[in-house]
Amino acid sequence: MKTTVIIYGTSTGTCEDLAGRIGAKLGVDNVINVTDLDASVLADNENFILGTSTWGAGEMQDDWYDGIKTLKGADLSGKTVALFGCGDSESYPDTFVGGMAELYNAVKAAGANVIGAVATEDYTFDDSEAVVDGKFVGLALDEVNEDDKTDERIDAWVAEIKPCL
Repeated sequence: MKTTVIIYGTSTGTCEDLAGRIGAKLGVDNVINVTDLDASVLADNENFILGTSTWGAGEMQDDWYDGIKTLKGADLSGKTVALFGCGDSESYPDTFVGGMAELYNAVKAAGANVIGAVATEDYTFDDSEAVVDGKFVGLALDEVNEDDKTDERIDAWVAEIKPCL
């Protein structure tokens, strides 16, 4: 396996917990807060798993605003990125996991190969900017309303992305 780092932004601890759980399933020990992201992290790793919660009208978690600048300033050509996001599909059905869209747009523009799109069929929501070509751009998780589905969703997603890392 090439070097992989999991980078998350969290306000309440949920995204941090999910990042740790994903790391454990993948056997990745390098799990960092986005506040520790700098150009050397991007240069020293080939694979990135990026996670954010969604706030307000579909925005990514606040700590990601500096992190997104770092991503936009990088050349991610030849690098592989998988995304995960957490949101509340019941209270925010029109912006569910929308924060993932901002990460997706940034890494695509920087030349990364994005993997791990997830079908929307098993989710209840109205709209999301994180849906491209009928699929979420990464793993969508709802620890508020559908925490009973989280482990199964993580397992399926990890099985899909692991061969690409």
